[in-house]
Amino acid sequence: MSRHFVSRWIALPVLGLAGCSGPGPGAPERPVPEAGAARWIAGDHHVHSRYSVGWDYSKTPPSPILGGDAVYPIPMNALMGRHYGLGWMVATDHGGPNHSKVNLERAWPELNFAREVVPEVIQFYGMELDTPGADHSSIILPHDRDEAAHLHEVESRFAKYEPWPRDTTWDRPSRMLEALAVMREFARRPVVIAHHPSRSGAAPGQYGLTTPAELRDWNDVAPEVAVGMEGAPGHQAMAIRPDGSLNQTRSRGYYLSAPTRGGFDQMTAVVGGFWDAMLGEGRHWWITANSDSHQNWREGGADFWPGEYSKTWVWAAPTHDAVLEGLRGGQVFVSLGDLVTGLFVTVRGGGAEAGIGGTLEVPGGSPVEVEIRWLDPGTPNSHGDNPAVARVDLIVGQVTGPVSDRTSDNNPTARVVARFDSRQWRQDGAWRTATWRLDRLQGNSYFRVRGTNGTEEEPALDPPGEDPWSDLWFYSNPVFVRVR
Repeated sequence: MSRHFVSRWIALPVLGLAGCSGPGPGAPERPVPEAGAARWIAGDHHVHSRYSVGWDYSKTPPSPILGGDAVYPIPMNALMGRHYGLGWMVATDHGGPNHSKVNLERAWPELNFAREVVPEVIQFYGMELDTPGADHSSIILPHDRDEAAHLHEVESRFAKYEPWPRDTTWDRPSRMLEALAVMREFARRPVVIAHHPSRSGAAPGQYGLTTPAELRDWNDVAPEVAVGMEGAPGHQAMAIRPDGSLNQTRSRGYYLSAPTRGGFDQMTAVVGGFWDAMLGEGRHWWITANSDSHQNWREGGADFWPGEYSKTWVWAAPTHDAVLEGLRGGQVFVSLGDLVTGLFVTVRGGGAEAGIGGTLEVPGGSPVEVEIRWLDPGTPNSHGDNPAVARVDLIVGQVTGPVSDRTSDNNPTARVVARFDSRQWRQDGAWRTATWRLDRLQGNSYFRVRGTNGTEEEPALDPPGEDPWSDLWFYSNPVFVRVR
């Protein structure tokens, strides 16, 4: 389909894709839960529409150019998300001079129309905030009568490119902390997730616009709002040409100098790195994955459709409130290329258990057992492949409390304690299960899991021109264990 077709009148793609009903590729192969029951629901919290506009700077103030950056109507994004197996998504358009008016007067009404025509997808109102003193971040609003007013308040007061003439004093880290303090006081708090945190880094191991110290500050000011970061950024189709061939000069995620590792940001992918440092402080700091969809690769863009490649799975009942609280609580795993479509990490000890995002309390010196259970869908993904998990890793780190160095990106206690392949796991239909036991837990800890279809022991730097479908990973968020 052409860009001209999809970016004109939204009724045309709605009618033209009415047959693209879910569940599509990557939907879980398991019995349908009862209505209202919790289940794994796939989603995407970083999706752009035609209201991520361009700007005509020949006018004063500059006027928005519809479709100038991203091209698709919001209902089109929802239809494609439904087609690729999503059950929730967020409209996250970003700004420029007086863009808060574009969001309020144009994007929000179209989102409400999308909610009517694609009711199978739980759709949130939000934005990609041009973050003061940093790169970008998702703001995800609770679905209520205040959603439009609350987003307008935050964008009009704090988005760094909002004022005209341009005011560089808006681009200060302290203004992001002010914004988080405002959101913290909303009667129903939003969720904020940092976007592509290392994309502007000058080299592996270096950071750019978004730094470890800033993310600690965000989490300190509003721990129930600023809850995490993109583990796997969008733009994963950057190297794919419209004919399906690969451009050997383009890198996954548009990460030019600090490349992704297995499609994941270095802040997540390095064992003992920044993510482990945050978890080692006991912070509830979660990771997600998304498309950052602006324009599909088939039409010359750098992106997959929402759900076509990356999914953030949330354990929740199918309601706005439940999904948002699942994100806030870290009941989340992420997967690329539908490598897995269900994942449970259960830690047992002291006669109790906890799962992903949870906390287990055990007596000191207790044994603990970790059960990892994942679903191999056994069906082709949207690329026509049926990838198989080759290995699953269990990662353990100690929780030692706050660090004195706010720039720290290291947790020396984090390590891979077990690697499982098909010789070590049990198979039950499409489900696989692996277990690991520690006879004596000495102190507060956390457990997290990752897996791959490849053979690399640690995810290597992704080279330019890499086929994203060949290098797939999934990650769980952690389970904490507290010794009493």
